[in-house]
Amino acid sequence: MKAVRFHEYGAPDVLRYEDVEQPLPGAGEVRVRVAATSFNSVDGNIRGGFMRGPIPVVLPHTPGIDVAGTVDALGEGVGGVAVGDDVIDFLPMDGDGAAAEYVLAPAEALAPAPRSVPLADVVGLTAYQALFNRGRLTAGQRVLINGAGGTVGGYAVQLAKDAGAHVIATSSPRSREAVASAGDDEIIDHTTTDVTAAVTEPVDIALSLAPVAPAELAALVTLVRPGGVVVNTTVWMPAPATRSAAYGASTCSSAATSTSWWR
Repeated sequence: MKAVRFHEYGAPDVLRYEDVEQPLPGAGEVRVRVAATSFNSVDGNIRGGFMRGPIPVVLPHTPGIDVAGTVDALGEGVGGVAVGDDVIDFLPMDGDGAAAEYVLAPAEALAPAPRSVPLADVVGLTAYQALFNRGRLTAGQRVLINGAGGTVGGYAVQLAKDAGAHVIATSSPRSREAVASAGDDEIIDHTTTDVTAAVTEPVDIALSLAPVAPAELAALVTLVRPGGVVVNTTVWMPAPATRSAAYGASTCSSAATSTSWWR
């Protein structure tokens, strides 16, 4: 099968598209035929060699910690899932990922893929969960989407607008056109403008999709009305619990962290 791997740590140019042996599922594992995977900031940090302490990997390594695909083979003792099932999964970070035609996944970690969404578009679940499951978004609310230029951000803008929200999006000049096409009400260029100064009225939900510094994340809390919510999807960023308590807003982090998808 084909896979994208790196044999040494470094910049993106260490990635190689090459032939590898198709993996065989062991006990408790399934083999998934990949429809899509993601490349998150953590994938880049692993490839760069910055995560060798907390996330040791064996070289050569295949990145891609998220997967959407179809079960292709079952290992010994696997139950509750069948060949042909469409599934999604967050793969173990220290194992080979899904930037390949096939990947092995722990059967216990699989979840059924939504039937109404194409497998390659399951990234939209991150935006949906953040806005509705965590943020409890309702019509008429004001939403700030910090980092709207990515794939998840594009979905978040569209979902929030479809729900009847007023959407404020941050982007860079590079992604401004794409963000504008998603249908937001206001766009803030975060490269030239202080977001906290640009948002002049409180928002009900602040959704942070960008890997910002802790101080920047904490500053978002000051933009949320009392009783509002800050939802953070960046894995390595602690929620500003002290400041949120001071401002009467609640914070939560989402385990879904997909940013851009590959197929």
